[in-house]
Amino acid sequence: MKPANEAALDAFLGLVAEKGFTAVTLRDVAEAAGLGLAELYRLYPDKVALVAAFMARVDAEVLAGTPNQSDPEETARDRLFDTMMRRYDALRPHRAALRSIRGASRRDPLLMLALAPRLRRSMSAMLEAAGVPSDGLPGALRQNGLMAIHHAVSRIFDQDETGDLSKTMAALDSRLKSAEKWAQLVDKYVKRTDSRKSAPETQSPAA
Repeated sequence: MKPANEAALDAFLGLVAEKGFTAVTLRDVAEAAGLGLAELYRLYPDKVALVAAFMARVDAEVLAGTPNQSDPEETARDRLFDTMMRRYDALRPHRAALRSIRGASRRDPLLMLALAPRLRRSMSAMLEAAGVPSDGLPGALRQNGLMAIHHAVSRIFDQDETGDLSKTMAALDSRLKSAEKWAQLVDKYVKRTDSRKSAPETQSPAA
């Protein structure tokens, strides 16, 4: 028998895929999972909590597939590509539910705001899985960049019926290459600026 939290989450995803995010209520989820409403509420007080739990489950699945030691021949972009593709593989069985959740968030700014911190946490986990630092201001910029890439690639992923997700892979690879070029330009600018700041000041000769 599944634990109550897993049963509730599976029931939620199935209902959202079938009926749409907006139409599903907590009572629907409780009935489908064979739980009392109070028991479900203790686990997940609202649908945002259920979506957050789903995202955390996907994060855990991706992280579980991360090698303990990275290949020294791989670049950060290679590792990030592999990490994000594992994410899309994990999301693949739930695309109908994802389409519904994304559609609801586009129509409801409050829902989008509520889910944004959880998505940012997921992107941070993906960066860390790829061996890319995600803390501080540089990390926040990387999180924003990966979120933008993820949003763009998700539109391709939603419609990708190829057996190996080749369209998704191509879209992800293209956007990661573009992001890498921008990151290299920013790094060069930052290093140049830092070198100027650290250079000793020369005094002009007295007139």
